[in-house]
Amino acid sequence: TREGYDKLQKELDYLRNQKRQEVADRLHSAIEESNRLSEDPEYEAAKNEQAFVEGRIRDLELILAQARIIEDDGKHLTTVQVGAKVTIQENGGDPEIYTIVGAAEANPRQGLISNESPLGRALLDKKVGDLVTVNAPSGAFKVKITSID
Repeated sequence: TREGYDKLQKELDYLRNQKRQEVADRLHSAIEESNRLSEDPEYEAAKNEQAFVEGRIRDLELILAQARIIEDDGKHLTTVQVGAKVTIQENGGDPEIYTIVGAAEANPRQGLISNESPLGRALLDKKVGDLVTVNAPSGAFKVKITSID
């Protein structure tokens, strides 16, 4: 989604323009204050953080370079697609609402499920009224699609 793309772009900008400099400053301070860098825990922690930050920057650059933004064109969806908000029910239980998103944007606690997850994959291309079997690691279960927005 546009929101997910913007969030990842904001994180990338922060890591490039602010966090990278903070880590460099920590490394510089550790080097100036230590006689034996190989035994300095602050230096080791700063080097580890630098590796994490640089790795995350590479990951975000790759994700954003390959991203395809799903725009809401205002049309009513007839099948579940990435970007769709889907209401499902399992065995007559309470309705659950999820938005299908790409893996980089997924956050199940906020109702954002990846199109690559077992539930997301099972729902793709299905219609309202379909009874869908979800093959999850904990076992298969069925859900009924009650609405797609």
